[in-house]
Amino acid sequence: MSSEHLLEVLNPATEEVVAAVAGASPADVDAAVTHAARAQRIWAALAPGDRARLLRRFAATVDDHLEELARLEVREAGHLIGNARWEAGNVRDLLDYAAGGVERLTGRQIPVPGGLNVTILEPLGVVGVIAPWNFPLPIAAWGTAPALAAGNAVLLKPAETTPLTALRLAELALEAGLPEHLFQVLPGRGDITGDALVRHPGVAKIVFTGSTRTGTRVAALGAEQVKPVTLELGGKSPNIVFADADLKTAVDPFSFLDNSGQDCCARTRVLVQESVYDEVRELLAEALAAVVVGDPADEKTQMGPLISRQQLDRVRGFVPDGAPALRGSAPEGPGFWFPPTVLTGESPDSAAACEEIFGPVAVLLPFTDEQDAIRLANGTPYGLSGSIWTRDVGRALRVSQAVRAGNLSVNSHASVRYWTPFGGYKQSGVGRELGPDALAAFTETKNVFISTEGPAQ
Repeated sequence: MSSEHLLEVLNPATEEVVAAVAGASPADVDAAVTHAARAQRIWAALAPGDRARLLRRFAATVDDHLEELARLEVREAGHLIGNARWEAGNVRDLLDYAAGGVERLTGRQIPVPGGLNVTILEPLGVVGVIAPWNFPLPIAAWGTAPALAAGNAVLLKPAETTPLTALRLAELALEAGLPEHLFQVLPGRGDITGDALVRHPGVAKIVFTGSTRTGTRVAALGAEQVKPVTLELGGKSPNIVFADADLKTAVDPFSFLDNSGQDCCARTRVLVQESVYDEVRELLAEALAAVVVGDPADEKTQMGPLISRQQLDRVRGFVPDGAPALRGSAPEGPGFWFPPTVLTGESPDSAAACEEIFGPVAVLLPFTDEQDAIRLANGTPYGLSGSIWTRDVGRALRVSQAVRAGNLSVNSHASVRYWTPFGGYKQSGVGRELGPDALAAFTETKNVFISTEGPAQ
């Protein structure tokens, strides 16, 4: 690969340089597409059982290197070591789950007069996956695993700040026996490598996870070639807490502090019924003060650094000096640290209450009744996730149906399971990932009619 540009990878906890990686040029992307197209034809020609077996071997190889991958994720992304182990394990699990679908990727027989009609699901060809920096390992696998299982080749472009785990995954794929060039990683800048990948006519589909602003550009470039895209974009998820809820569980600060708040599903809008607002405020103040922020490699740490200086500056911009807030503490010195924070003086239409901050900052907002809670929950351009806390089953169902979001949890803060579909409403994205239909999203449906009436006499 040529070195059109170099990517300097920093440890977010120390600001030390971990590695320098050569970025792929448009010529590199073009060559990768050519090689991938040849590998895809070989891959698609394999018996489904053989493809499934190789994917399971890939999963087993990842499993053999879980601790290595996790430690690499800690160094390049600043993730807590426990979280990083889960993320590496999630790649393994996604590969296993996708492998199980290879031999079950079936079409349908549709009753028609005069013959037999069947549908066939065929692979798209070469798929481009553009992964973000906030969860480099699992989200890369969200697109890669089902695309490979459906018979495609994959070109993965990791984020500029977190290319190392992706590069290692590509090495493990070869070690597991996947065909050369079937799964390639193309590090690089979005405006160079990413742009070339999206524009390339030999790339049949793009899967993008990132900001809404960049996602709209990816969608526009794809539209120029009538190229399908899956977009998982921003979020400003509500945590709706009714007065009858189990408050200590409902206001868990890690619903918005996990991964230092760098999570599009983070419950950063804490909507609380007025009658319990003061109690929730006290619970949050106590919880934030107890959060241990520090070295992500330390098993006792509960929150690590932000990914970069740029992200730190962005988060600071939402929290002016003197703003009414509940605050925890954070280390001083090298590293991109910001304390856990809940803003308490924001209006529902303020920037902090409506825009995605992507840091350890939430807003606390009161509501009066069910309809007011729904109005506030739907009061942003996003619709990715959210939580509803109540002991009233009827209310839980009514509010779940009324909130415009793709992934809701009742009496839970979980958003993502690889067994179930994931995606957003409104400006949070287009399409769905994961779940039982994930493989089909990487296929074309071909319809074949076979006449049984014989040749005309």
